[in-house]
Amino acid sequence: MMSEKAVVVYSGGMDSFTVLNTAIENGLDVYALSFNYGQKHSKELDVATKVCQALNIPHKVVDITAINSLMANSSLTSDADIPEGHYEDDNMKSTVVPNRNMVLLSMAIAYAVSLEAGKVYYGAHSGDHHIYPDCRPEFVEAMNAVSKIANYQSVEIVTPFLHASKGEILKVGLDMKLDYANTWTCYNGREKSCGKCGACCERLEAFAEQGKKDPLDYEA
Repeated sequence: MMSEKAVVVYSGGMDSFTVLNTAIENGLDVYALSFNYGQKHSKELDVATKVCQALNIPHKVVDITAINSLMANSSLTSDADIPEGHYEDDNMKSTVVPNRNMVLLSMAIAYAVSLEAGKVYYGAHSGDHHIYPDCRPEFVEAMNAVSKIANYQSVEIVTPFLHASKGEILKVGLDMKLDYANTWTCYNGREKSCGKCGACCERLEAFAEQGKKDPLDYEA
């Protein structure tokens, strides 16, 4: 019997890395999909490519930088400095990329339909709810409703960690013996993680919560 196909929106970060491996653990025939939307660096995408090659799963990296000018005013896609601090700080709102997840999920759903895949996995989680509207349960529920009627083929959006914290996601991955050296989280694309941006702060908190040392090197 053939495995059910699933598209996984895979950024190369620790959440999507856990989601990717969760889908594989669930016995799905996984197709990873990554996007270059004009973010400041490509380190996450490079890591994602290496992981998919090691797992021997199909992986598409789609260049959508042409729409970057329509997704302006974010520090992730402009010359603005990346803010430092926790996601609960108001200054982190500058990292919001307008309508990003709706755009990316729409393309992932189209890819799923072309593959005759019934599911699209993505890594929204509770730690993002405060700062990112497109990671909140009401957004996921609305997108899921649209996804099921937008094509002749119904596609389900699956968010296994929607109500989990980053620490809880990490615990799932550690229980699966995943190596988080094979991820990149920092918003800055330097040789080492900065340790100061919101993404780094949340990642370090997650490892501390689990009593583990992050395998990545940090500048601070």
